[in-house]
Amino acid sequence: QVQLVESGGGLVQAGGSLRLSCAASGTLFGINAMGWHRQAPGKQRELVASITSGGITVYADSVKGRFTIYRDNAKNTVYLQMNSLEPEGTAVYYCRNIQAGTYDYWGQGTQVTVSS
Repeated sequence: QVQLVESGGGLVQAGGSLRLSCAASGTLFGINAMGWHRQAPGKQRELVASITSGGITVYADSVKGRFTIYRDNAKNTVYLQMNSLEPEGTAVYYCRNIQAGTYDYWGQGTQVTVSS
């Protein structure tokens, strides 16, 4: 089992920045991917960014150039630095951890609200 604890959400004005953190604990495999998804009211959950244990990253087109995902493997923590936030970024952000391509875990989510 893996537990994911997210932090760093909140209210920010458009153009501002936030950094989300997600700490993983429990039985962790060396090969795993971590990522952030978000779900806005009335919309489906979507991928924001992901990073493998080897450091390969993937970003949604809507956040490229503004968001950066990175991880500290020693701390089993993944971060999402979000700059130039837009009101469309208002959503619940969820941390995700996939172990060995098989076991899939989600955090409880953290609210990000971007005011215009």
